[in-house]
Amino acid sequence: MTNLTILPADLAAMSVSDLASLPPAQKQEISRNLDEALDWLKKARAKFDAALDAAYGEQARAARLAAGKDFGVIHLSDGPLRVTVDIPKRVSWDQEQLAAIARRIAASGEKVEDYLDIEFSVSESRFNNWPAALRAQFEAARTVKPGKPSFRLALISED
Repeated sequence: MTNLTILPADLAAMSVSDLASLPPAQKQEISRNLDEALDWLKKARAKFDAALDAAYGEQARAARLAAGKDFGVIHLSDGPLRVTVDIPKRVSWDQEQLAAIARRIAASGEKVEDYLDIEFSVSESRFNNWPAALRAQFEAARTVKPGKPSFRLALISED
């Protein structure tokens, strides 16, 4: 078997056309190695983030409490290291309650759009299961765009 290893530095130096012209076995090897590297990086990042939380989490929570902040950025010092801890605010809304509020706003004669951001959507599976006459009413409002392609490579034996 030939040596198929392409090192990360080699890969970074190659152009898209260089990569596209590689033999199938090397394309498959690169794809597998990149998938493994991504998986390793995600796991390593999660482990290191857990270690940072173990090292600075209590101090950050205390600083956040002292500042009267539930969310946002807190800066800590660990000798020469400045540690920035950011807790973003993630807001979610109860859709049933918002729908009821929207109905009350509309019933009072006001424009719902003045209070709520409204986005209508139809699931593709629901749309595809509708009768043709119903689908036809919605087709002018529907735009279909291609997503980003994904590729999976596997070597098959040439028996």
